[in-house]
Amino acid sequence: MEHQTKNPIPGPIALFGSGETAPSGQKIFDFLFKQVPQSPRVAILETPAGFELNSEQVAENVAKFIQTHLQNYKPHTTLIPARKKETDLSPDDPEIVTPILDSDLIFMGPGSPTYAVKQLENSLAWDYLLARHRLGAGLALSSATTIAISSYALPVYEIYKVGQDLHWQSGLDLFSAYGLSLVFIPHWNNQDGGIGLDTSRCYMGESRFEKLLTILPEGQSVIGIDEHTGLIIDFKDSCMHVIGSGDVTICRGDSLQVYPTGCAIELSELGNFTFPDPQTGISPENWKKALESRERSAVDPTPPKEITSLADKRHQARLDKNWTFADELRVKVEEGGWTVQDTSDGYVLEKKPS
Repeated sequence: MEHQTKNPIPGPIALFGSGETAPSGQKIFDFLFKQVPQSPRVAILETPAGFELNSEQVAENVAKFIQTHLQNYKPHTTLIPARKKETDLSPDDPEIVTPILDSDLIFMGPGSPTYAVKQLENSLAWDYLLARHRLGAGLALSSATTIAISSYALPVYEIYKVGQDLHWQSGLDLFSAYGLSLVFIPHWNNQDGGIGLDTSRCYMGESRFEKLLTILPEGQSVIGIDEHTGLIIDFKDSCMHVIGSGDVTICRGDSLQVYPTGCAIELSELGNFTFPDPQTGISPENWKKALESRERSAVDPTPPKEITSLADKRHQARLDKNWTFADELRVKVEEGGWTVQDTSDGYVLEKKPS
């Protein structure tokens, strides 16, 4: 299916079955980084784990993984501590969530699916995320967030840990704007329970999950993602790509189809897929802010490869303590219209005022 609208094409979405900071996760991030600008700005939201005392550390672990294992892309990471509504760290606080509008890639991961839904639903953070994604930013979602964006979110902790009756809760329903009603289940092939306890289907077990399926509305598509496996939705070619060490399983009614790693799946396989009006579900005010942010980014363009190459050589010269050569390279960078600022992660290039 070809994209037949002049509207901007949404950015890619990567859904992790698990392992966002494992070698398999690096492959998935690598796919994403190849589709976003050089030196991408990565926003990492703490929201799904905002109830945990170590939510900042959880986000920092992802940031360190990206900076270390994907350093060739020169990513710049920003932690967004949007932990809980009606607090000093609220997902409705503009000062906290505005970096989302400047990001090229947005990551959310571990925590509680139902907590993530509660904190993000109708929030400023979610509006900004939708707007930025519709304008081309990529999304990387793992674990709890993979569940939370579903039309119906699996309440994992409530069933598996607390013992509540089998049920589903309303999710953020990310794909409803595209004409699709999808439920995502990470940890599809989990084996943490060993031979004595079936913990597949995100700790539900097959028998219990079969009962959960019967209480979903008719026509619902359920997508199971194995551990250390990613499903990447690429809107440029209207395809889904399976990357990693496992499979992706799509259940629709009595039909079950398993797609191994390396497969490309047409989005139309999931139903009547359509591109929405970019503003769908986003307030006019927040859409305007997203457009203004994009315009500012256009004024501050991505540095050309020759400038990045000079900056890379300068960074290496500094590591080698070859200060004279580093200064010569800095001058060449500036002659090319850019300034280079050294940071703890390497360097940042900024366009010189005209």
